Amino acid sequence: MIAGGVVLFHVAALWALQNGLLRRAAEVVLPTVIMTELVDPPKPIEPPPPPPPPPPQPKREVVKAPPPPRPQAIRDPKPAPAAPVGVVEPQPPAPPIAPPAPPAPPAPPPAPPAPPAVQLPSTDADYAQSCRPLYPSMSKRLGEQGRVMVKVVVGADGSPKQVDIKKSSGFERLDEAAREAMLRCRFVPGKVNGVAQSMAYDAPVNFVLNNN
Repeated sequence: MIAGGVVLFHVAALWALQNGLLRRAAEVVLPTVIMTELVDPPKPIEPPPPPPPPPPQPKREVVKAPPPPRPQAIRDPKPAPAAPVGVVEPQPPAPPIAPPAPPAPPAPPPAPPAPPAVQLPSTDADYAQSCRPLYPSMSKRLGEQGRVMVKVVVGADGSPKQVDIKKSSGFERLDEAAREAMLRCRFVPGKVNGVAQSMAYDAPVNFVLNNN
C-alpha cells in the first residue's frame, strides 16, 4: 500500500512539473502520504507466555510433641501431728447360706395296664363223644399208634373254622383220623375279658392200642 502511494506520488510530480502545478500537487499529495502511513495498522502484540508452575513443596512431617508429664501426688511419710487416728471395726460375719432344698422326687411312672384275661377254647363235656377220634382198623391190625397235634381255629360260636396237622404221629391214617375228629368237635370259644373271640387252639389227639 505504501509502495503504491510512492509510485502515485512520482507520477503526480512529473505531471505537475509539466503543467506547473508541482507546488499545488505537493500540498495535496503530501498529506495523503502522511495519512497513509498513519493509518497503517500496528502489528498485534503477542501475549507473554504463562509463568512456569511453582515447584512442589516437600511435605513436612508433623512431629507430635510428647504429652507433658502428669503431676503425681507425693505421699507424706509422716502423718500430721494433729491428724486423728481412726479405728476400723471388722465387719460382722455374713449369715450362713442355707443349703438348697433337695429336688422333689420324680413322680412314679403310671402302672402298666393289667393284661387282658384270656380264656382258651376247650372241649365241652356234652360234646366229648363227638370229639373222640375213630381208630382206623387197618392201623389196629398193623399196630400203628402215636400222638397227633392238631391246630384248630375256633370261631366265636365254638365251631372249628380251620384244622391243620401241626405235628404228625408218623402215620398218615392216624393223622387223618385226628383231623376228622376235630372237624366234628364243638368247642367252648375262647374269650378275652369275657368276650368270645375267634382264637387258635392246639388239640392233642392220642392213638394207643389196648392189648387187653
